Amino acid sequence: MPLHELAPLPPDLAAMQVEIEGIARSYGLDFFPTLFELVDADRLNEIAAKGGFPTRYPHWRFGMEYDQLSKQYNYGLGKIYELVINNDPCYAYLMRSNMPVDQRLVMAHVYGHCDFFKCNAWFAKTNRKMMDEMANHGSRIRRFMDEFGVEPVEEFIDACNSLDNLIDIHAPHIKRRDDCCRYDFDPDKKEKRKQPAQRFAAKGYMDSFINPRGGETPQEEPEGPRKVPERPERDVLLFLLEQAPLMAWQHDVLAILREEAYYFAPQGQTKIMNEGWASYWHSTIMTKHGLSPTDFICYCDHHSGTMASSPDRLNPYKLGIELFRDIEDRWNRGAFGKDYSECEVAEERRQWDTKAGQGRDKIFEVRRTHNDLTFIDTFLTLDFVREQRMFKFGWNESAEQYEIESRAFPKVKAQLLASLTNAGRPIIEVVDGNYRNRGELYLEHRYAGVELDTREAQDTLRNLHRLWKRPVHIATVLEEVDAVLSFDGKAFDIEKGEAAEDVQSLDELLGNGRGA
Repeated sequence: MPLHELAPLPPDLAAMQVEIEGIARSYGLDFFPTLFELVDADRLNEIAAKGGFPTRYPHWRFGMEYDQLSKQYNYGLGKIYELVINNDPCYAYLMRSNMPVDQRLVMAHVYGHCDFFKCNAWFAKTNRKMMDEMANHGSRIRRFMDEFGVEPVEEFIDACNSLDNLIDIHAPHIKRRDDCCRYDFDPDKKEKRKQPAQRFAAKGYMDSFINPRGGETPQEEPEGPRKVPERPERDVLLFLLEQAPLMAWQHDVLAILREEAYYFAPQGQTKIMNEGWASYWHSTIMTKHGLSPTDFICYCDHHSGTMASSPDRLNPYKLGIELFRDIEDRWNRGAFGKDYSECEVAEERRQWDTKAGQGRDKIFEVRRTHNDLTFIDTFLTLDFVREQRMFKFGWNESAEQYEIESRAFPKVKAQLLASLTNAGRPIIEVVDGNYRNRGELYLEHRYAGVELDTREAQDTLRNLHRLWKRPVHIATVLEEVDAVLSFDGKAFDIEKGEAAEDVQSLDELLGNGRGA
């Protein structure tokens, strides 16, 4: 959305923004220029349904999200207070019906987010002009719909969206391929990847004609079919872009959705930190600078509602802000390092205070380098878990409900880390694109104690087959036994290892809906 299309804020809100921005900068927050737009509830729900972008490609799921958000707001079950976009400049939205104290709180919260977007290492590789890029994506997909029809394009988008978690979330920061085999799709340049010189497969009596001697001596190909990829490939969407038999418009659509998936990936990797950091700063700014006596109760009501814990899910706002506060307190007291770790007297640990005063510097350092997984792994402590009364939950078969399973620190931390690994998604890699020398696609699930949801696996296989157009297989573990789920375009099949004595059919597994 170009700058000239934004309506200016009313004078009172414009003055409020200048004040809050000045306070945020005085604390050392660093952010791109931030543009606020005042919108009504209906418009805010519409933008939120599109992931925060006013203009995107047309798709039914955006309408579904809008309908859900609208009903939630109209029935008084919840509303969106703030919405901010990782962009340069950052775009943020204020709801017109909010009270002035809420507008101040939202602005303070937004500047915390904007600082995190700009300074956190996991956002460093994201597209900072995504507002314009999303609009371009929408224009291209609308052009495909005009040319090839709405239904075929939308159905293909459905298939791609169901696979958008099959990316390598660390790929922007790690070089996993040799340059000679790297493929970076650019829809404007239509570049093809470079391949090393090789001999063409030929029978003996034809070899001298197909592979004449002379020139550079090519490297000998290994006997048997060439394995593609040479090593397991975690970025399944990239492999499909390179190898799947897609039409030009399908190739472009898949590239668009893959690019958007990588843009949103860091938000899933840093949800606890991002919300905790923004909450820390709105709390600091509001309690020290932004409240009048008449606003105090309204602020406390809003803030406590945001921080409220739920019996059935983790609140990232609450965990994030409390952990940042704990880090600041520990580094202010010097409660870290070898001497503190070796202290075994509980009362002495509680009273530990070397007047180090390094807390504020430490949380800025943490904000710059960590994601949720390393944040929890590095800074979650036994004392913190006890203070926050955290616990590990599990499924009780006899009671048929989830309940507290353990309060032991190692188990609590292990469950939390497991839920954050790969943003809570199963790790699936392409192992062979020419399985059994039939051009079939063979993938492998990195089993780590949690089985695949068999219903979702079924949908994944179906949509992979839609793109690959040949049988697709996923190797995994079901009921503690190696298994391969397959789909040939007509029927699903399951093949279990020899250790299985009582093998269930795939229909039974799908009926159970087991896994996670």
